Amino acid sequence: MSSLADELLSINSIYGENTLELESAALSDPNNAPSICILRLPTPPSITLRLEFPPNYPDAPPSILGTQSVGHDIRKGFGNEVVNVVRDTLAKVYEPGAPCIFDLLEDVGEAIAQQEERRPEQHLEEHNVGDEDNEEGQTTKKDCFTQQPSSMLDHEPLWTLSDPINEKKSLFLAWVAPVSSTAQAHAYVSHLVSTDKKVAKATHNITAWRIEGGNGAVFQDCDDDGETAAGGRLLHLLQIMDVWNVMVVVSRWYGGIKLGPDRFRLINQVARNGLLKAGFVKEEKEAGSKKGKK
Repeated sequence: MSSLADELLSINSIYGENTLELESAALSDPNNAPSICILRLPTPPSITLRLEFPPNYPDAPPSILGTQSVGHDIRKGFGNEVVNVVRDTLAKVYEPGAPCIFDLLEDVGEAIAQQEERRPEQHLEEHNVGDEDNEEGQTTKKDCFTQQPSSMLDHEPLWTLSDPINEKKSLFLAWVAPVSSTAQAHAYVSHLVSTDKKVAKATHNITAWRIEGGNGAVFQDCDDDGETAAGGRLLHLLQIMDVWNVMVVVSRWYGGIKLGPDRFRLINQVARNGLLKAGFVKEEKEAGSKKGKK
């Protein structure tokens, strides 16, 4: 159940509340009974499906049982067609041991659209996902960092991921990598957003870096990506931790419940965890400093 519970929280943080709902769980005998979930498709939004997750998911795939509900605006027979498309898509994206619902939702919309293209007499309405609002109600806009070219990269960025934090349906995750130039930092962000569909869907990708150049030159910058003042706070964390030649990207998927100032604490918390995991800050050194103060 823990893997499924994590996926429920993650999917609903990214796609919106009630996208994946647990209808019944194997509470009395969790090792031998499946769990039933309701999946609301983003396209078309008025169709929901019943999924059965085996107790050893994701080592074994879920099953598409059929439609849970079909809106009155859906033509007759389309629900059954969608079920078949979803089953085919699931068979393509599922890999043993890996959660699959995010990839399923990403690919199924295109698969349904291709199915409808084969019916010239039918016109499937496009459902565009709008930008999410940040804590202040402002529309999120992706920053210029994501538009920088990544063709200059001669190798994949060496990202270290923090432990994720889930707080009131918001999901926070930090990406940490060593960098040696501002151009490389820009390209790393561009590469991350363009190659990771989950990161691209984040409400905010807050960025900061510090780089030591030659002759004592210092390069440091940050970007809020729509989360006002978050970039500056993230850069300040790098300064007080005295880390260099490193960049941090904190992705946040807004879950619909405002966190207030707590969001800044959580952003810095995952960033600090990522820096520790990447080896930019030695836990032993910190522990020794604290011990010496006693």
